[in-house]
Amino acid sequence: MLFHTMVGSNDIERSKHFYDTVLGTLGVGEPTRNIANSGHTRLIYNDGNGTNFIVSQPINDEPATIANGSTVAFSCKSPEQVKQLHDTAVANGGTSIEAPPGPRETASMGTIELAYFRDPDGNKLCGIHFPN
Repeated sequence: MLFHTMVGSNDIERSKHFYDTVLGTLGVGEPTRNIANSGHTRLIYNDGNGTNFIVSQPINDEPATIANGSTVAFSCKSPEQVKQLHDTAVANGGTSIEAPPGPRETASMGTIELAYFRDPDGNKLCGIHFPN
């Protein structure tokens, strides 16, 4: 259903380092660097399955801000990868938030593995693994 998800960045090179390292734990390679007609830089990460995660300088030249109530969740292949994603993010300028990485009981999905963190610009991210 989704083609891409985009977050804003106030420091595109800092974001590139952060996301190159963090998304690398999921097997995502280097982004395509796109320069918009406005001259602003966008980093386009592609998972090879048609889904894109984009980090962009705001084209209105206002500061990038976080979206209250929004979370971008990255699908992980195992509980261990959830923790690795979180720990890599924290080691590279991210901030751990909410409960520590680990299992969460849900009424409708059983036990899932979650880890929440923020990128250096404050965007809320999550690593998630659903049991088979």
